[in-house]
Amino acid sequence: MNLGNSPFQLIDWNSIPRDEHTGEKGIAYWQVFHMGAIRIRKVEYSAGYIADHWCNKGHIILCLEGEMDTELVDGRIMNLKEGMTYIVGDENEAHRTSTEKGCKLYIVD
Repeated sequence: MNLGNSPFQLIDWNSIPRDEHTGEKGIAYWQVFHMGAIRIRKVEYSAGYIADHWCNKGHIILCLEGEMDTELVDGRIMNLKEGMTYIVGDENEAHRTSTEKGCKLYIVD
């Protein structure tokens, strides 16, 4: 990740609109801030959320609240709990997310 020539700035998440993304089941709510080619998001998954796609994009994800499972294309399932982070690079292990009880995440990609 290259942060480039980015000036010091604050993100006021209260001023960023929340977009709704429907999953295979449940809903994801995204707040998105763009800084050049880098996307910074606060994401909330509803209880029972299951992603509607396999993702090949790289992410750094911090679980702020709750927990989620990330299924990898090879069948492994990784459980991310509050206070944990996962990292995956672009075009590595396709993955998709689900959560039984819901969760809140901070994501950089």
